[in-house]
Amino acid sequence: MTEENNHEDDTQFVFHSADGGEMDAEGVFVDEDELAPGDGWASDDFDAGEFNFEDMTEEQWASLEERMGVENEEHLAEELCTVAIVGRPNVGKSTLVNRFLGRREAVVEDFPGVTRDRISYLAEWNGRRYLVQDTGGWDPNVKGIHGAIARQAEVAMETADVIVMVVDTKVGITETDAVMAKMLQKADVPVLLVANKFDSDSLYADMAEFYALGLGDPWPVSALHGRGGADVLDEVLAKFPEKPRASSIVEGPRRVALVGKPNVGKSSLLNKVAKEERSVVDNVPGTTVDPVDSLVQLDQKLWKFVDTAGLRKKVNTAQGHEYYASLRTRAAIDAAEVCVMLIDASEPISEQDQRVLNMILESGKALVIAFNKWDLMDEDRRDLLDREIDQQLSHLPWVTRINISAQTGRSLQRLEPAMIEALESWDKRITTGQLNTWLRETIASNPPPMKSGRLPRVMFATQASSRPPVIVLFTTGFLDAGYRRYLERKFRERFGFHGSPVRIAVRMRERRARK
Repeated sequence: MTEENNHEDDTQFVFHSADGGEMDAEGVFVDEDELAPGDGWASDDFDAGEFNFEDMTEEQWASLEERMGVENEEHLAEELCTVAIVGRPNVGKSTLVNRFLGRREAVVEDFPGVTRDRISYLAEWNGRRYLVQDTGGWDPNVKGIHGAIARQAEVAMETADVIVMVVDTKVGITETDAVMAKMLQKADVPVLLVANKFDSDSLYADMAEFYALGLGDPWPVSALHGRGGADVLDEVLAKFPEKPRASSIVEGPRRVALVGKPNVGKSSLLNKVAKEERSVVDNVPGTTVDPVDSLVQLDQKLWKFVDTAGLRKKVNTAQGHEYYASLRTRAAIDAAEVCVMLIDASEPISEQDQRVLNMILESGKALVIAFNKWDLMDEDRRDLLDREIDQQLSHLPWVTRINISAQTGRSLQRLEPAMIEALESWDKRITTGQLNTWLRETIASNPPPMKSGRLPRVMFATQASSRPPVIVLFTTGFLDAGYRRYLERKFRERFGFHGSPVRIAVRMRERRARK
C-alpha cells in the first residue's frame, strides 16, 4: 500500500444519526430538495452545481453577489442658508415651522413652552434647499429652565441668515414683543415680522398696531390654516444672502444618537462634548422634547450628535407632546448610524433600560453603552452594578462599555474611539471567499443538528449587506436559532465586528417540480 493510500485511510469523517448509528460524511452532504417557507429564496435561476465553491476566485464571487443585488451607499454634503423662527412663547412658531416644511416635524401642543431647544430642519421651496431653525419662546425676565430656553433662541438669532419674528394678531403687542423687536432692530441680518393667527380679513385693523414695532410691514399669516405662508417663504428666499452666514453640513459627518430613559444625562453629555450649552438641561425628567442635533469636532473626527427625548416604558403611557417626542426619538434612532446608550450607573438597571436597548438592537445600529453619573458611585454600588451587568447584559459581549460622568467630564475621551471602532465594524465587509473558507471550517468542527433524519446542507454564504452586516446562508434545510447563535459567535471570533450587531439570515432552496 502506498504512502498516499495510507494517508487517505487515516481519517474517516462520520456523523451520528437519530437512531444512534453512524453515517459516512460523504453520504450526508447529498443534494436534497427542501420546501422553502413563504419568504424563501427561489432557486429557479440558481443551480449550485454550476459553481465550484471551494475554488472560486474573488471575481467569480463578485459576479455571484451582483446577481444577488449587493450594493453600497455613499454620503452627501451641502451648505445651506438658515432662517430662524423666534418670538415669545405660544405665538405659533412650531406650527409655522411645520407649515414651512410641508410636514409635521416640530412637536406642537396648545400650551406655552413645548419647544425648548433650537432645532434645525431641512426644507425646500421653489427648488431651493435651506434650513429652518425652530426655537423656544423668548422672554427676557425668566430664570431656570425657561432662561436656558431663551438663551437658545438668542443663539439662533446670532447665527441665522434671516430672522422671522412671530407675533400673535389676536393678542397684540406685549411687553416681551416690544423688547424683542428693539433688540432685532440692531440685527445684522434681514428681519421679517409675521403676524400669526390671522384667521380672517376682519383682523386687518388689529394687525396695524404691529407697525409700532419698527420692523417694517407685518406679514398676515395663519400657520394653522396655511394662509399667507407661501408669500413669507418667497420673501425669506429673496432675503437670503449668496453665501450663508455660517456653513451648514447636512450630511457627511457620522450621525450619533444619544439615547436612554428620561433624566440619564443625555443633554448634559451633548453640552459637555460640544463645549457649549447646546441642549436645555434641568433636573426634571422629560426636559428634551424635539431631537436636538449639533455638529461637534472631537479629537479625530467631526460628528453629528443628536440628543433625543427620554423614552418611557411604553409609548401609550405618554400623553400630549411626550407621545410625539417618543415617536421622533424612534425616528432619530433610525436615522442615526451609531447609538450611544446612556444608563444611570447610580441606579439599578431597569426594565425601561432594557426596552430602550432592545429598540436599538432591532434598529440594527452600531452601539456603545455609556454608564453615566459615575461620580455618584460608591464601592457598594459598583459591586451591585457588576452583578447587574452579568445578569442583564451578558447577551451583549460585543458591545463596548465605558464609565463616564457628563457632569465632570470623566473618561469622555474614551467615547470617540469606541464609536469609531463600532462604526468600522458596522461598515465592514468580508469577501465571499474568506466567508466560505470560514464556513467550511466551522461546519466541519460542529455540523448543524439533524431535522427529521436529514442533515441540512449549507451550500455557501455571502455578506448580503453592511450597516448592519447581514450574512446570508443558502441551505437545503432549516437552521434553528441555537445553531445560528453558534455561527454568529464563531463569526465574531474570526472576523471581529466588535460594536456592531450581526444578523444571520437563512435562505432555503425550494423544492423543484418533478418532471
